[in-house]
Amino acid sequence: MATDACCTAPLHMDYETKIFPHTGGYGRYNRVVVVFSWFPNLAVMLNLFSDVFFTLIPESYHCKPDPQLLPSTFLLSNFSRQRYFNLTIPWVIGSGLSHCELYKYPANTSELSDTVPRERVSCTQGWEYSHSAGLQSNFVTEWNLVCSDYWKIPLQHICFMTGWILGYIFLGTLCDWYGRRRCFLLSIALSSLLGVAVCLSTSAEVFLLLRLAQGAVLAGVLLSSYITRLELCDPPHRLMVAMVSGFFALFAELLLPGIAVLCRDWPILQAVITLPLLLLLSYWCCASVFPESPRWLLATAQIPQVKRSFQEFSTRNGVCLRDEIYPGETVLSEIDSAYGEDCRPSYHSVLELRGTRVIWKNCLILSFTLLIGTGIQYCFTRNLHSYSTNFYFSYFLRVITGVLACIFICLSVNRFGRRGILLLSAIITGLSSLLLLALTQYLRGGLVLVFSVVGLLFSQALAMLSVFFACEVMPTVIRGGCLGLVLAAGCVGMAASSLMELQNNSGYFLHHVIFASFAVLSVLCIMLLPESKRKPLPDSLKEGENQRRPPLFLSRPDRDNLPLLCTRPPLSSYNPDSYSRLVSATRKILTKENLPYRISVPAHSPLLSSSETQGQDNEMQRVVVS
Repeated sequence: MATDACCTAPLHMDYETKIFPHTGGYGRYNRVVVVFSWFPNLAVMLNLFSDVFFTLIPESYHCKPDPQLLPSTFLLSNFSRQRYFNLTIPWVIGSGLSHCELYKYPANTSELSDTVPRERVSCTQGWEYSHSAGLQSNFVTEWNLVCSDYWKIPLQHICFMTGWILGYIFLGTLCDWYGRRRCFLLSIALSSLLGVAVCLSTSAEVFLLLRLAQGAVLAGVLLSSYITRLELCDPPHRLMVAMVSGFFALFAELLLPGIAVLCRDWPILQAVITLPLLLLLSYWCCASVFPESPRWLLATAQIPQVKRSFQEFSTRNGVCLRDEIYPGETVLSEIDSAYGEDCRPSYHSVLELRGTRVIWKNCLILSFTLLIGTGIQYCFTRNLHSYSTNFYFSYFLRVITGVLACIFICLSVNRFGRRGILLLSAIITGLSSLLLLALTQYLRGGLVLVFSVVGLLFSQALAMLSVFFACEVMPTVIRGGCLGLVLAAGCVGMAASSLMELQNNSGYFLHHVIFASFAVLSVLCIMLLPESKRKPLPDSLKEGENQRRPPLFLSRPDRDNLPLLCTRPPLSSYNPDSYSRLVSATRKILTKENLPYRISVPAHSPLLSSSETQGQDNEMQRVVVS
């Protein structure tokens, strides 16, 4: 969907230096809008991380005893509860009572004991579950998704992540075609409606489909709000604004166990986490708390909307920007002169990446690093499970490492640059993964825990910084589509862990080897990225293509002065061709008839003799001829 513009001027103005300061810069109104853009992050992450509690398998469960499989003379009063379970449910060494089998006694027997020959059969009356972490009932216990139906649990997570992938790709393009605000409002409305529908699910299949659709629209909410807050900031504030949104996400993850304990049942939890999405519908009525991005409006040449947006921002920021007072000197007049009155909007699609080299390379590399950062976390959290089987231990340790990763990015990225810290995070992530892969059986439990925590911390930093970096280096006209592709790659990494669980973790070693190798390979790829620290966001495809990677280390001034290839500098910068053109152009200007004034050249200089004057004229003629 691209519309050709009919204006002769280039569709670009320097937004950072010519436009942004005149509308108040990162003023009061911009700060208010940024604050309101953080709340959608909280609402979306509540719905994203709730999937952990919906699909959590209880620590212990077993089949319900079936009286029809027991002798007809059986009396429950003759046995204690534990003895009854031991005689009716097989015992599995290492895991306790069998999860999926019962004992079936012969029909002609009248004795219930260990000496009677009996056979094992599958559960016939359902299961008895211990309470899940936080919830008493969830997706698993509601529809008995254990034993032969266990595969539906990782399938649900894969469907949920598939929805996020599709949402990032299609709604990211929608952000570039119809704007950030429209995409945000559409996603909020649909996610609220689907959140209510999930509460009313009547089967596991309906739950899967609704979660897939809800994941797609939640991706649109997260993507549009993330882009908007960065496009409203100046370079010094971009990092902190993005990292505060990360703290909001971690705060949602921290709140979720307490909310689950209070809700107890999964439909109530789903209703509670849908409530913030319903509250965000108020953004539809209050356009001022989430306006359209003026940077995107200018990049797509929507001139009337640009003028209204700039006037609103300047007024709310306390800056006077009125075209009727100084018609020749204001920003609005410059926009009119640059774009013209007949300029039509020009929209771009992510498909235009096919004609680029630098933008496509940056998008591919950052997608690769985000894929590694999200996919390799499964390897580290699995080691945490082997250290402690308590659900809350690994859950809260993950939150703590996420907070530390955010703090690490805040303290280091503005000082050492985006590319350097991304490279450091990839190196430490790869080293931690390789050490765990090669030396786990030789290390003590404490060292395994340390390497797992360090790897988890820097893999989360790698993922967060990849998203932020991608949003900075992608041009405004296709920022939604490009960032959507990068985030979709991150969801593929998150879904990879469920693929392992779908195969009963039989491919875990291969999964670890692949992502550890990818982490090492990413170190070479990151060096090809540009540096975006303290630089304006690129708006057009041309600006995105002009980004060049800086040297990794500072080079010496005499690095290119090789002794064997040293050449002498020219003795003089005199160029006779340029000088002759200058003389001829000067003569034409001085002898032009239509000038408002006429410069008369005297025939003889008062300070020169006639012979000297004639010699000077002859010299001038020789120079002109040459």
